[in-house]
Amino acid sequence: MSAVPDHPPLLAVPLFPLPNVVLFPRAVLPLHIFEERYLMMTADALRADGLIAMALLKSGWEKQYHQRPAIEPVVCVGQIVSWEQMPDGKYNFLLQGRWRARIVREHPGGAYRRAELQVLPETNAMEIDLHADRDRLRYLFEESPLAAIPLSRQFRELLSGPLTTAEIADLAAFNYLDDVCFKQELLGEQDVRRRVERVVGALRVRSEHVSPGLFGLPEDPSLN
Repeated sequence: MSAVPDHPPLLAVPLFPLPNVVLFPRAVLPLHIFEERYLMMTADALRADGLIAMALLKSGWEKQYHQRPAIEPVVCVGQIVSWEQMPDGKYNFLLQGRWRARIVREHPGGAYRRAELQVLPETNAMEIDLHADRDRLRYLFEESPLAAIPLSRQFRELLSGPLTTAEIADLAAFNYLDDVCFKQELLGEQDVRRRVERVVGALRVRSEHVSPGLFGLPEDPSLN
């Protein structure tokens, strides 16, 4: 197993559960915070290390939203990279994904949810092993119907840069794929080669159903 980025063996991090959002490492998620408990969470995170873990709510969450509805056990730990507080106390901030992690245990009580997390190790995957997948990604963003999407220009640039194929695949999954359950599966996939293959396959299917004028992707999602 390969080493993960520097971090403590266990992370004690606030949990921010949402029903339709799966964050990936390196991806940037804009958030508008207005609920009192999450205003407290944001203020506490800003006073500490800026870490917040995005968690996906399981189906049926509506009945328990103000309590502790069930969440998926694999989360993405993100870090606040920029923020503003408005005169009414609400926050806007950008959260950039850092690590995949699994919930070890939740802390009871508190105004908002917190948990101890274990960062997930991943299988070794050298770039040479992902060369064919990188070529497939290049084809998808240069020659397939996806190439007509304004966002694809940024991915063409990423593929010519220093980011690894696995990192680019994570960003592509975050920005292009709609199936939240599938994205959650990808988040929990620790086999890097398998994860990249699945992203490439899903993008190939997505490219077959692209209507650029209706795709609805932002032109500047601040990828890195």
